[in-house]
Amino acid sequence: MGGGGGGGGGGGAMDRDKLVEGQTIAILAAALRERRTTSGALVAAYLDRIARIDADGPRAVLAVNPGALAEARVKDAERAAGRAGGALHGIPILVKDNTETADPLPTTAGSLALARNVTGRDAPVVARLRAAGAIVLGKANLTEWSNMRDSRAISGWSAVGGQTRNPLALDRTPGGSSSGSAAGVAASLAPVALGTETDGSVTHPASFTGLVGLKPTVGLLSRRHVVPISESQDTVGAITRTVADAALLMTVMAGTDPLDPATAKADSRRTDYAAALDSAALGGRRLGVLWFLTGRNADTDALFDAALATLRRAGAELIDVPTFDGIDAIRAAERIVLRTELKTGLAAYLGSLPGEGMPRSLSDLIAFNEAHASVEMNLFGQDVFEAAEQTSADDPAYLDARATGQRLAGPAGLGRLFASGLDALIAPTRDSAGPIAPASGGPLNTACLPAVAGYPHITVPMGRVGPLPVGLSFIGPAWSEASLLGLAFAYEQRRGTA
Repeated sequence: MGGGGGGGGGGGAMDRDKLVEGQTIAILAAALRERRTTSGALVAAYLDRIARIDADGPRAVLAVNPGALAEARVKDAERAAGRAGGALHGIPILVKDNTETADPLPTTAGSLALARNVTGRDAPVVARLRAAGAIVLGKANLTEWSNMRDSRAISGWSAVGGQTRNPLALDRTPGGSSSGSAAGVAASLAPVALGTETDGSVTHPASFTGLVGLKPTVGLLSRRHVVPISESQDTVGAITRTVADAALLMTVMAGTDPLDPATAKADSRRTDYAAALDSAALGGRRLGVLWFLTGRNADTDALFDAALATLRRAGAELIDVPTFDGIDAIRAAERIVLRTELKTGLAAYLGSLPGEGMPRSLSDLIAFNEAHASVEMNLFGQDVFEAAEQTSADDPAYLDARATGQRLAGPAGLGRLFASGLDALIAPTRDSAGPIAPASGGPLNTACLPAVAGYPHITVPMGRVGPLPVGLSFIGPAWSEASLLGLAFAYEQRRGTA
């Protein structure tokens, strides 16, 4: 790997692309340590690549950080002075634009209603990344309001950022709602990105773009200063090229935030996830095969069969799980919970925003969209917002739905399987990416059960159907990230990352 000096990057576009195309944190960090490149060169190369290919390609990056190059030069000066500290020193990252950063950029959730939402504060997960030396390269586009505005929303579309496309096939969906985060990494516009997940918003786009996506246990990472949907299910997650990079990001970001009560146990549960990776981790492990999530697409099933063979050769014991009780009740309960918690969560978040003239409630957002319908509602409406506005956190139906969904998905469902002696559960993450189109519902997706239970879920590339990737999901019990990352890493090493 070659590279130029502090803000350059050397020769032409081809040379700059060689610096960054397909690179991982591990590769870039080694090049920085060995003085084969600089952070200035890396940031310049990524910014150049964004400028050249993003607008007419994936449209993944909603805004670039105007201070990124200056930050990179500071990191280079620190390294030259022998003060390079932190596992991510000088590494650029993308951040989904529902997560606040202290840079002079708004945090919009894709909505024009938040176009002036410049808070000047880092979400705690971003602060931890900065403390480890990371540089915020820019903000990634997303499905507006994290796909919670309308039941017919189009994954990857927002009024602020337009339509993000799958960089592997521009007519195909990138998935959502962390659409730009996944598309940006897949297109080598950044080596890694932050996403968020409530139900599939990290794992689905990662699967569609051939990447690793990790949704951790709810409560391992702070959600403060992240535009919320659900206090029960929201979590920040990582989208990367390799399991090792995801493990590194989790090691940096995990921890208790006194102002996010859900994270009370995080300090006692976190570990060095990267150090725990083991290529022999599958040996002797009992994996439950969720057959009820298969049988919808012959090509996906063929890839899954090949993955099962790989797992067997690695020493895993595969246990059939043909059915799962309570799926319809879980999905019905989740719908009530998400809409109720969306209303209360947005009221709390919007009320915390600095500045005058900001929306302060869900009803304000509904009114804004109606007043700006030509740009906000020209493709789909806001029926989810409208339904959420009618909810109340004091409604016994909500309280019952929350308890019922978590019980059926967690202790009585996935938890029962783990208690029977299974170390993890596996299934295809999704079929390959379909055309860009409004959502149409459909059968149970692999993300739903761990999302409602609050359990960790990682997807890793399993293969391709033509040019389009398909992911393999590993699901574990709460706080099992170290074990789950180890299993995914062992599979990745056996199969390769292509």
